[in-house]
Amino acid sequence: MENRELWERLNMDLEKHDEFLAPLPQVFTELFLNRKNRPAAMGYFDFVVGDVHGIRVHELYAMKEAGAKVFSTFCVYVPEEIVVATGSASIGLCAGAQFTVSSGEKLLPRNLCPLIKSTMGFKLDRICPYFQVSDWVIGETTCDGKKKAWEILNEYIPTYVMDLPQKKDAKDAHLWEEEVREFASFIERETKVELSTKNLALGIQKINNKRQALKRLADLRKHNPAPIHGLDVLLINQLAFFDDPVRFAAKVNDLCDELDLRVKEGIGVAPADAPRILVTGTPQPLPAWKLHALIEQTGAVVVGEETCTGERYFKDMTEPADNVTDMLANIAKRPLKVNCACFTPNQGRLEDINSMAKNLKADAVIDFSLQFCQPYGVESYFVGREMEKGNIPFLRLESDFSSEDEGQLLTRIEALIEMVRA
Repeated sequence: MENRELWERLNMDLEKHDEFLAPLPQVFTELFLNRKNRPAAMGYFDFVVGDVHGIRVHELYAMKEAGAKVFSTFCVYVPEEIVVATGSASIGLCAGAQFTVSSGEKLLPRNLCPLIKSTMGFKLDRICPYFQVSDWVIGETTCDGKKKAWEILNEYIPTYVMDLPQKKDAKDAHLWEEEVREFASFIERETKVELSTKNLALGIQKINNKRQALKRLADLRKHNPAPIHGLDVLLINQLAFFDDPVRFAAKVNDLCDELDLRVKEGIGVAPADAPRILVTGTPQPLPAWKLHALIEQTGAVVVGEETCTGERYFKDMTEPADNVTDMLANIAKRPLKVNCACFTPNQGRLEDINSMAKNLKADAVIDFSLQFCQPYGVESYFVGREMEKGNIPFLRLESDFSSEDEGQLLTRIEALIEMVRA
């Protein structure tokens, strides 16, 4: 089946979809393919982006034809191990494009996070095949905007919401574990597959292997000169939410093997004196590449992301267990180690940033918030104060997915880089 036939079956708006994808080849070539000295193993990830609405969507459609389900998610707190254990698919949602924001604003306030508006717009415009192939969206309550947006989205696609606590005390951990167990029961009902010790252990292993591969990649970025561009790693982290987890882990490990050789031979993508930047803050979903592109345009290199499209997604593993009850308990424990700005207090996030800055030998920290993202916008105050204590150069930025402010952002980033170089 050709892509267009598949998209027609998924009831996509082909004309609008063509308009959305038209600039992608040129943008991707300029930002990624034209870069010198990229690792050869990036070829796989370039290939995936080249057919980002094709190959994987065909796989998901075939899974549905065989009786499996597709669950699309929006957040690292959703336990994909449970979904994968039943033989179904857990995938990410289209969310990082300015193109669909105006459509999202038909139903949502303008002064709302662009990530939420972009996602809503993708569904309303019917140009995201991952939305169209999904049976369910799994939401969560990490912010008030998403919490209320799920109610509207449920009118367009069935949406299940997990209630994430806002503290991490014992009673909160208990409530979250109950949420995870209810989610497991929901997945069993929808897929008609019972969770067993065998299939759940396999689901945990598959997702842990993916996280371990990403963690291995992240650790390689501590070397100087940097063996890989930060923009390339961002792309890989974004694709982690879409690709088949087993294949993806294998391809990331292939890349890491190549980077190991680069490190031994002292081969880098930037000079050894290039400023090393740690990015913190809100996630940057596919295809939000603006921030990394601007930073590395200055001659600096991004060496880490303390974000959900970065360290938060893969830094912790789900511990194995001998029975389903304990496995579900361990699945619930892992996400509560993730230090999203929705939690209060959130000292753990400051500790994570300090640890990453030290391990990655970062010369400066850029804290990035999407416009109207209240939790990260407010918490940026604490991040800045913590960096000041450690005498780490710090820059706070706020933006959306558009290109209109690139000049202003670049000017501020250049000023930071000049200070680091001085």
